Amino acid sequence: MDSYNCFAEYYDELTENVSYGKRCDYILKLLKRHNHPLGLTLDLACGTGSLTLELAKKGVDVFGADASEEMLCTAQAKAYEQGFNILFICQQMQCLQLAEKIDTCLCTLDSINHLTEKEQVQSTFNRVSEYMEKGGVFLFDINTPYKHRQVLGNNTFVYETDDVFCVWQNTLCDGDVVEIDLDFFEYQDNGTYIRNGESFCERAYTHEELAQMLKKAGFIIAGVYGDMTEETPGETEERVFYVAVKA
Repeated sequence: MDSYNCFAEYYDELTENVSYGKRCDYILKLLKRHNHPLGLTLDLACGTGSLTLELAKKGVDVFGADASEEMLCTAQAKAYEQGFNILFICQQMQCLQLAEKIDTCLCTLDSINHLTEKEQVQSTFNRVSEYMEKGGVFLFDINTPYKHRQVLGNNTFVYETDDVFCVWQNTLCDGDVVEIDLDFFEYQDNGTYIRNGESFCERAYTHEELAQMLKKAGFIIAGVYGDMTEETPGETEERVFYVAVKA
């Protein structure tokens, strides 16, 4: 999995439509449905810490981990500016090492898809399980094969804000892997622009694959939901939420 480098500079601006506050409320509601008090919570692959901060505002005892130093620098600065003392650690998901057990692990916004080998996903699930208390909950979302084949596919998307113009180009490969190339054009006051680029891959996994890996890691699937709903995912669901309990 590649860490974001120059993308970190533009990430928050280009993801303003994510609605982290609503996503936080949804996650808390889902965990309440499963009668799970969050306890010590890890926001895995936390990026720039937007969800981490929303959880902290709700009183959750939360810390974050991400593989990108650039993302974490932004996360730490945001936490400091908003008056929160949150621990952020720089670690890859599949190599997670914690100093203490956790009660809850959250991993959102298709972060698992960035692991393009089954062995990496299995290692991540194993690591989360290793550091989780019995009865703890691992809640994550993941982009579906449908989204990779029908939505991302070989398509190109364009995003524009006041400060940056982004061209997002996808290439669909075998195994539901999408190669993603990002070009950023940052506007300058003199009418010119600076161009930066970022490339990475994402892979979609079937429910059967995920279920098998979770079971091997010692988790029991307690619920599977469509994106931001409490309903069973449909055939054209683009993102799915999993609630897995440490057996």
